[in-house]
Amino acid sequence: MLHIFRRLRAALPAAASAALITAALPAPVPLGIGDPLFPHLGNPGYDVLTYDIALTYPGRNTEPLSAVTTIDALATAPLQRVNLDFARGTVRSVDVNGERAGFATAGEDLVVTPHHRVRRGGRLRITVRHTSDPRGATAGGWVRTKDGLAMANQADAAHRVFPCNDHPADKAWFTFRVTAPQRLTVVANGLPTARSTQAGRTTWTYRTVRPMATELAQVSIGRSAVTHRAGPHGLPLRDVVPAADRRKLEPWLKKTPGQLSWLESKVGRYPFATYGVLIADTRTGFELETQTLSLFERRLFTEPRFPAWYVESVMVHELAHQWFGDSVSPNRWSDLWLNEGHATWYEALYADEHAGKSLARRMHDAYRDSDGERAQDGPPAAPKPPEPGHQISIFRPVVYDGSALVLYALRQEIGADAFQQVERSWVHAYRYRSATTADFSALASQIAGRDLSGFFHDWLYGERTPPMPGHPDWHSVRPKAG
Repeated sequence: MLHIFRRLRAALPAAASAALITAALPAPVPLGIGDPLFPHLGNPGYDVLTYDIALTYPGRNTEPLSAVTTIDALATAPLQRVNLDFARGTVRSVDVNGERAGFATAGEDLVVTPHHRVRRGGRLRITVRHTSDPRGATAGGWVRTKDGLAMANQADAAHRVFPCNDHPADKAWFTFRVTAPQRLTVVANGLPTARSTQAGRTTWTYRTVRPMATELAQVSIGRSAVTHRAGPHGLPLRDVVPAADRRKLEPWLKKTPGQLSWLESKVGRYPFATYGVLIADTRTGFELETQTLSLFERRLFTEPRFPAWYVESVMVHELAHQWFGDSVSPNRWSDLWLNEGHATWYEALYADEHAGKSLARRMHDAYRDSDGERAQDGPPAAPKPPEPGHQISIFRPVVYDGSALVLYALRQEIGADAFQQVERSWVHAYRYRSATTADFSALASQIAGRDLSGFFHDWLYGERTPPMPGHPDWHSVRPKAG
């Protein structure tokens, strides 16, 4: 039977052969890499090296974009099929290593059947011709703005924009090639490498200099002004704002160089080749640390109900993520506390040093609330799964102030000098990689000169908040049952 199948496959055109192979395999199913919070996110069997994403914007954010996504990957296991995360788009064709491949959907996976089985260690070039649909974008992915589009892919929404291995454990280099009407401006992660205009349409090309998680991808399309200035050490800064608001927003934009210098004094050199603020005229309910180009809502800077010290501390929060979350990414989503705890820590420390908003008072209040948050949402490193249909619900108070509280306890436990050494060593040792809670515990233990695994276990996984070192008078209030 096997010999007959091989001879028959050799005699068939590639498309028919792929269909025959697909028919001979079990029905496609969605896969995952075993993340407890997102069981079907990410895919086993390969490591993505690069993404090349070509998008054509029709001029209106109510219509799908046409797209071609090319993925270069390395097979880490023998593969008869390759699962990609992809939803909210129509797939027209898939090629693998230059040959037409079969494909089907299963859940939010695009399941690809190559013409030839892929050996372990083999190279994969997967080209998917598809659409990318911004309509109905209520669960992340494309965000429609007043004049175009932006991306908000955290935590599990990049695959609602382009096919990918949508998990921060698999970081890769990105190239974006975006074609849009000439009247619009396109900006994306990384550095610009080319721009050309033909027949009233401009193609903009950007490349990342460092690897990036899919959740951090950013493409902005709109009537935007792009401002440029220099940061520390001549770091090129570029901000993207609604063109009509350029003068109004300039007082905020010029604060970034000082914020960068302050953070470098705490944790060391900024890890990327550029940085900037993307201010979008939209309502998301959050700000987002998209790599090298943080996304902010316009209203944060224009509505008087937000005091200046608060706006600046939020800017620092997203900037701190460039070290904690972007350069060093979580290996599993339960490691999220390392992202948000650190960003919250530096947000609070900045407010303490620049606006007199007491860090100790904020941590005291976080300690008071900690038992209640753990009971409701789980401990910092073992948060409860997201609510069905509301994946962003993992971003609960326990991963913000509750996780910054763990860092405060660590500083109390090992001293300020050792703590600062841990911070600097962490972002240096694991830069451009994904890392785990166990990695952080091991590094802190090494620097402290003693085993801190018990300390971290109690603070990160305990149902009750441990006593705060140096503050025996602090108490946490656990809500009564019912």
